[in-house]
Amino acid sequence: MHNFLTKLSLIFKDKSIRKRIIFTLSILIIFRFLAAIPIPGVDLAKLSQLLSNNQFLGLLNIFSGGGLNQLSIIMLGVGPYITGSIIMQLLTIMSPKLKAMYQEEGEAGRAKFSQFSRLLSVPLAILQAFGFLVLLQNQSIIGQLETLALITNILVIAGGSVLLMWLGEIVSEFGIGNGVSLIIFAGIVAYVPTSISQALFAYDPSQIPLYVAFLVASIAVVLGVVVVTEAERPIPVTYAKRVRGNKVYGGVSTYIPLRVNQAGVIPIIFALSILLFPQMVFNFLSHTSNAMVASISVKILSILANNWFYSIFYFLLVFLFTYFYTAVTFDPNSLSTNLQKNGAFIPGVRPGESTSVYIAKILTRITLVGATFLGVIAVLPLVMKAVTGITSIAIGGTALLIVVSVVLDLVKKVDAQLSMREY
Repeated sequence: MHNFLTKLSLIFKDKSIRKRIIFTLSILIIFRFLAAIPIPGVDLAKLSQLLSNNQFLGLLNIFSGGGLNQLSIIMLGVGPYITGSIIMQLLTIMSPKLKAMYQEEGEAGRAKFSQFSRLLSVPLAILQAFGFLVLLQNQSIIGQLETLALITNILVIAGGSVLLMWLGEIVSEFGIGNGVSLIIFAGIVAYVPTSISQALFAYDPSQIPLYVAFLVASIAVVLGVVVVTEAERPIPVTYAKRVRGNKVYGGVSTYIPLRVNQAGVIPIIFALSILLFPQMVFNFLSHTSNAMVASISVKILSILANNWFYSIFYFLLVFLFTYFYTAVTFDPNSLSTNLQKNGAFIPGVRPGESTSVYIAKILTRITLVGATFLGVIAVLPLVMKAVTGITSIAIGGTALLIVVSVVLDLVKKVDAQLSMREY
């Protein structure tokens, strides 16, 4: 506790860190203000009913910071940007040039890669805005829009998403922490008072043991996320001795910390985006005039609505995305080459190809633990929902996972800023 208070006093004493924190909070306040500006002509009663009956819209509502509750101008949240990032990450597998840009060109390459993701998010935002408006018209939540009104609303909604993406980027640059993650975090936290009030309204004394079980499960999830996020597998490294003139360099031993969960919370966000997009498309197609397309769409939606199928598919997506993102962001060959260039080696392993294979083997094994843990935590609330029938917790596990991971990342960023201040 003393250590925490000392850090807190250091944060507020340091002008640079204080300015970054104030800037971040100011952007999050603007984000919440934007989430309260609705598009015109919304039937709030029908909208509330649609959100309560549709799991994927409920999840999207959280990530837009409650923007869907009032059909705000930022109802899409940072979804298009995340989808654009996923597409760009997938393209690195097919394009060696993109992979080299992301992994080998350093900060300049990653900045260019991020720029492509931003550009791609604009047409995706327009496409998603159009799909949403058509879906909402078909559900009679908004009235039938004329062509000019439809185009205006599409541009406003897509513009809101792009604005939110920009706010996230400037938080990353001038604030503290990852801007996009913080916006998602703020959206989840903003939803907490509503969730608590709904739980209190539906309070049933006979279900007290169930509430206690949920509380214990939540604490276990938080503890598990912290342990797995912080867990590392150290690989010992020794630097060869080098003699230059009268001085001897090297000869020291250190280690490379390989994280059990290299990907962090990104696989969860990726998996949710992949799950949400087809449901949006098939919801749109289910209201087309073509009877066969509408019938097929309805059948696919009924399959996706099955809780067990959804849970299994969700688990597999999180598991695969954990491996995929780790493979994209961590290159054993590059690490092996850098070690060899600096005269370092892993004891008992030959430098070069053997070192690369050894690191990849360890990474594959520890990622199995991280991927399985993330998958289990992601689907646990859905399984609990199927067993207990309580729907309000289906979102809770994923939200809790994201909140804990973002808070851990934020604490590390603050610690890093404090360390820079000391140096």
